[in-house]
Amino acid sequence: MRIASIFIAIIVTTILYFFVFQRDTLVSFSGRTPAVETLTDTEQAEQSATANAPPAERSAVDKTAMQVVAAHSVAKELDSAVILRGETQAARSVSVSAETSGRVVSAPLRKGSYVEEGQIMCQLDLGTRESTLAQAKAAVAEAEVGLNNTLKLAEGGYASETDVLRAEAALEAARAMIAQTEQDIANLTIEAPFAGLLESDTAELGTLMQAGSLCATIIQLDPMKLVAYAPEAEVDRIEVGTLAAARLLTGEEITGRVTFLSRSADPTTRTFRVEVEVPNTDFSIRDGQTVEMAIRSEGKSAHLIKQSSLTLNDEGLLGVRIVDADNMVAFVPVQVIRDNVDGVWVSGLPEEVDIITVGQEYVRSGVTVAPQFEEIN
Repeated sequence: MRIASIFIAIIVTTILYFFVFQRDTLVSFSGRTPAVETLTDTEQAEQSATANAPPAERSAVDKTAMQVVAAHSVAKELDSAVILRGETQAARSVSVSAETSGRVVSAPLRKGSYVEEGQIMCQLDLGTRESTLAQAKAAVAEAEVGLNNTLKLAEGGYASETDVLRAEAALEAARAMIAQTEQDIANLTIEAPFAGLLESDTAELGTLMQAGSLCATIIQLDPMKLVAYAPEAEVDRIEVGTLAAARLLTGEEITGRVTFLSRSADPTTRTFRVEVEVPNTDFSIRDGQTVEMAIRSEGKSAHLIKQSSLTLNDEGLLGVRIVDADNMVAFVPVQVIRDNVDGVWVSGLPEEVDIITVGQEYVRSGVTVAPQFEEIN
């Protein structure tokens, strides 16, 4: 049994030897000649022409080139805008307070009322101020007489220079009392410093007010300020006087111009305050509403491409693959500016470029392709 196994092993080894190492001998013994691929003179000329042809011509004859779909894109001027989110603020807001004490003798004005500049909001009781004013005027008359007498005595040598100075000081003090009393009487009438809306009721009739007591709060809503904060990367694109468009959460759209751009950053957020002034004649815009602003900045050249055309290279950079004049693939990094329903606007590409739209994920830079073109813009 063992001899038979050895004999079989020898036979298999011999067969494998002839099959692997003496294959040509076996083929000759069988009467078959191995096929040798031969080319005619015409075919050899065509093959040589294809190998030596320029890349642009080679794509036409190279039947094995990768088939891709590309689109010829031409750059367009795109209005670039700085998008900020902020809030509305009244152009002016002030809490009008009393400067003297007294009891309110005027009927109150209700909040929401519109007041003109100089309109009386709170009127205080005159009290004994008229008597104080009459007393001050009498003191002035007395001081004038005393000063005249002192000057006559001084001319005769009966009054010193100090007496004259004392009489003059008494006269000035009496005149100052008149001015102080007149100003105190004027402060009894509290007027609106500017035209606007009352944000609170004025002081109620009969209220005893002291110096510093609140009469009312008034705000000016026309024009209205739109306030937002621009990051460091965007602030250089904003200029005072630039046109800005804004949209409220209600859907209302308004336009205005930048009136202020801070030169000092917020120490916490490192952002810069931006103010836009918009008209608000009908007071439809309220103080404190959320608003989204688009501030116009210098436009830039950009391409509108399909979002599916974007891809990543081996380094993780976002870009597109293009076909150059020699039908060679190249990767170009791009920056997305904005997107819409038609695609995405990108920058970083030449003015005219052929972008691979189908098959860009299956080719690499330097590969020759056979593009079929479609129009995208």
